[in-house]
Amino acid sequence: MPEKSFLKQTRTLGRSQCAVPAFGFGAAHLGELYAKLSDAEARGTVEAAWDGGVRYFDTAPWYGHGLSEHRLGEVLRSKPRESFKLSTKVGRVYAKPANMAQYSTAPWAGGLPFEPRFDYSYDGVMRSYEDSLQRLGVTHVDVLVIHDLDRGYHQGGEEFDRHWRDLNAGGLKALHELKDAGDIQAIGAGVNTTDMITPMAGELDLNFLLVAMPYTLLDQAALHDGFPICEANDVSVVIGAPFASGLLATGIVDDAKYNYGAADTGVLDKVRAISEICARFGVALPAAALQFVLAHPLVASVIPGAVSAGQIESNLQHLAATIPAEYWRALRDGGLINADAPTPSG
Repeated sequence: MPEKSFLKQTRTLGRSQCAVPAFGFGAAHLGELYAKLSDAEARGTVEAAWDGGVRYFDTAPWYGHGLSEHRLGEVLRSKPRESFKLSTKVGRVYAKPANMAQYSTAPWAGGLPFEPRFDYSYDGVMRSYEDSLQRLGVTHVDVLVIHDLDRGYHQGGEEFDRHWRDLNAGGLKALHELKDAGDIQAIGAGVNTTDMITPMAGELDLNFLLVAMPYTLLDQAALHDGFPICEANDVSVVIGAPFASGLLATGIVDDAKYNYGAADTGVLDKVRAISEICARFGVALPAAALQFVLAHPLVASVIPGAVSAGQIESNLQHLAATIPAEYWRALRDGGLINADAPTPSG
């Protein structure tokens, strides 16, 4: 890898003492997000990431209803624990389904036969944390992330408000107790929509936000609506979906995924325009997607997913690729990225 390799960089998460590599591995796909994955394929993907130098791994109980944590832990628990950073999430607890005959693992293509229940209370956070340790097979994780506390998941209104109250009344206390005791090093919150950035960064005592969609090469909605609050409160950002859930990795193909669903015409037209500029300058679309988000000074790390050793290798190559300054200027001149969005060329 070139000397500029992001694998060799570490960036601190807000006011915490936790420094993470600027490039990591997001393990959602190990839970069989779009298609089933064999245990051997999952193991090979994680081993390829390790062999490629990746030392930051993120997972969650939600990913395949525990399957991602099991698969990631199978590999990582054989590695020197202090040689990597590991994050998982809280907000759901799992139990045996009440009715196995009617149970489905949807929206996961596969996954494990356990049923989730949202719980952001003190006891819920502590149970989620302890269950994750056992699924992962490790005695500690470095980071815990509040997962999917937004109105889209909780039907707005009363349900969201109840979970928000539970978090503030007890869940945050649990997280800070774990941090103060040295069991974890940093606290984050996952954000799927721009409207949740300001309340999360402005009202909760957090070290970072794990941002899934509001800041990518396709959409910089968070640049002026959310990120200034993060900066004011010393809250870092980890980018969880640099490929916008698929489209910026695959380009325009049949069944292209955007925001975990089918891409609409407007999004496809924008990708087509960006791809034309990529072709003009000899730049791979995934390389631009990865390097663009890392240029923002708030961004501590980017954690794309993968389902094969080949995808891991491609991501590492894209991360190290040289992209000319003229490419970023062409995107800006064409109105394809925000005029004042930071780019790798300054």
